Amino acid sequence: MKRNASIDTPLFQVLTEIGIIAQLSGALFNKVLPEGLHVSHFAILNHLARIGDGQTPLQIAGAMQVAKGTMTHSLGVLERRGLVVLEPHPDDRRSKRVMLTDAGRAFRIAAVDILAQAMGGFSSEIDEADLGLLVPKLAELRKVLDANR
Repeated sequence: MKRNASIDTPLFQVLTEIGIIAQLSGALFNKVLPEGLHVSHFAILNHLARIGDGQTPLQIAGAMQVAKGTMTHSLGVLERRGLVVLEPHPDDRRSKRVMLTDAGRAFRIAAVDILAQAMGGFSSEIDEADLGLLVPKLAELRKVLDANR
C-alpha cells in the first residue's frame, strides 16, 4: 500500500497531536467538572472571559463552530446555573447579548484550578518552560486556522 507523503508533514503531525491532546484533556476536564456541565460549557465561559461580554448567541456559536440550536441549549444550561445572563441587545431587539455573571467568572477560575490540581501529578513529567515556548506558535496556528475557516 502506497503511503501518502502529506501525512508525514509537520503540519499534519502537529494537528494530529493537538487533536489527541484535546480529546485526552477534554475527557479529564469532564471528569472534574460538576455534574451536568461539560467542557463545551466551560469553553463558552472561557471564550466570554477572553473576548469579552456582550456577544450574541450566534457570534458565540460561530466561534465555537456549532449550530445556533446547540448554542441556545448550552447557554440555557449556563443561564439556569447562574453562570451567564442573556440580555436584550440594545441595537437589535430580536437578538440577545450574553453576559458572564460574577458566579460565571468565579466558576471559570475555579474550573481552571480544579484542572490544574487534576494534572498536578503530571507536573514532574512536563517542563513548564517548554510549554510556555509552545504558546506563541500555537496561537499563531490558531489565528491562521481561524482566518481560514
